[in-house]
Amino acid sequence: MSKLSVSKPGMNRLMLAAAIAAVTVVTAGCGEKQHVTVYKQGQYQGKPDNRPWENDQFKGDKTAWEKAVKARNGGQNEYSRATD
Repeated sequence: MSKLSVSKPGMNRLMLAAAIAAVTVVTAGCGEKQHVTVYKQGQYQGKPDNRPWENDQFKGDKTAWEKAVKARNGGQNEYSRATD
């Protein structure tokens, strides 16, 4: 006689755990809400962006800001720093 329907002692628990895990994974996305942004036509709803030179340091002086950016970029150039 062959024993085809023999189950091991921990097999039922393993099958139950696998079934619970499968049900959990399948139903995990059911509670997710849609993320929809409502846009108002012709109105910008974000924060206002200022120009980079409109701050306390440069006080609206664009040329001073450009000089400061060029000086900072020159200090980051490895070729010009290596010759100093």
